[in-house]
Amino acid sequence: MPAPELRICLDESDLDASLRLDVRRGLTSHPKYLPMRLHYDGRGSTLFAELTRQPEYYQTRSERAILHDRAGEIADALGADDVSVIELGAGRAEKIRPLLSALAGTGRLDAFWPFDVAEGEVRDVLLELSTAYPDAYLGGIVGDFTRHLAHLPDHHDTRLVAFLGGTFGNFTGMERSQFLRDLREALRPGDWFLLGADLVKDPDVILAAYNDAAGVTAEFNRHVLYVLNHRLDADFEPDNFEHIALWDNDTATIDMRLRAMKPMKVDLSALAIDVSFSVGEEIHTGISTKFLRGELENHLQATGFETTRCWTDERGYMGVFLACAI
Repeated sequence: MPAPELRICLDESDLDASLRLDVRRGLTSHPKYLPMRLHYDGRGSTLFAELTRQPEYYQTRSERAILHDRAGEIADALGADDVSVIELGAGRAEKIRPLLSALAGTGRLDAFWPFDVAEGEVRDVLLELSTAYPDAYLGGIVGDFTRHLAHLPDHHDTRLVAFLGGTFGNFTGMERSQFLRDLREALRPGDWFLLGADLVKDPDVILAAYNDAAGVTAEFNRHVLYVLNHRLDADFEPDNFEHIALWDNDTATIDMRLRAMKPMKVDLSALAIDVSFSVGEEIHTGISTKFLRGELENHLQATGFETTRCWTDERGYMGVFLACAI
């Protein structure tokens, strides 16, 4: 097979410019906010991996069980002899591997494309998978899947775009609609979309996942302030911010925040701005929406997809939806 193809849609200068814009806009807004994606630098990704191992955090285990148990059914439901898989936010491409193996085991894995903002991680995954799947075409996309879906490879017959891990729930309602419209525009009729989504359940179960006893979620949430200290020469005192996770039953959404425990004035030297906090003032650091199955299927239908199957774990905590572009 040829050497893996790499499509570079952004580089470190793009990421730095985006960081500066996001932080300036977010911390000068009322209320203050920071985008969820800022949490995931090197240590942030390590903390998130630790979080997924906590007993309260059901999401990763539940989705992994679905993909492990149903990979063969998902592969068969695609109904194609050759399938090219593109994984958005692939990271180490661990979530998708049961499906890749199911397709490869029956000779139907035509290609795999991890899509992620971290170029080093994309390169590492391609190197590793070149041994695991020697007969598949391998390529990678370094980009932001909210901006660069037009760069999806189009020279494969049947494409499956996978978006796993419940990340879809971190979008606002408007962002979800825009993402789905952009994805549908990038696909051809007959292409596939595999979506992992967190389903509505007992709020106590949901809240426990964001308030684990070991405090890993709290450390992960506060880590965004360390990111700003490191990358923007800020002087946040992360330990003086309290981790808050609130459940909104009307919108079926977890709202994560950092609450100032004392008055503070923070200098962000790289942006040449100061940001003041009063006691109890909050930074909104992310949301995680939970979905009713029918509600999500209707949303997919409204943006040009027809849901053909949905698999859940035995408790019905997570859902993996397979939809076809129409």
